[in-house]
Parts: sequence; structure tokens; C-alpha cells
Amino acid sequence: MADTKPNFFQRFFQNIQRLFQETIGELRKVSWPSRQEAFNLTKIVLIVIVLVGLFLGLWDFVVAYGFKLILGG
Repeated sequence: MADTKPNFFQRFFQNIQRLFQETIGELRKVSWPSRQEAFNLTKIVLIVIVLVGLFLGLWDFVVAYGFKLILGG
């Protein structure tokens, strides 16, 4: 009887345990940025978000104004 395969719940929890072990192993391999690098990259992302938002807002205004002229509204 020692050769019986594990039931569904045993396999499920074994798979969950293996997932966490592999995840921890992969996270140990990660090259994390320094605090200054993370700060600088965050600034770049925020600047790009603002610039893209301004561009899209301006483009929306121009297109809306163009449709207003064309449709006479």
C-alpha cells in the first residue's frame, strides 16, 4: 500500500509548495536596482506619463476643434 499515489489535495499542496520554493529561488537571482536607480527610473516614468498626457490632451482638443469646424457646431 506504500506505492499508492497521493490524492488530489496532497498533489495540490505539493504543487503549491514547489511553486513557492521555485519563486523564492528565482527571486534570489534577481538583480535589484539601488534606491537611487529606482528613484531616477520613477522620475523618468512620471515625466513620460505627463508628456504623453499633455500630447494626447492637445491632440484631442485639435481633433475636436476640427470636427466642430467641419460640422459647423
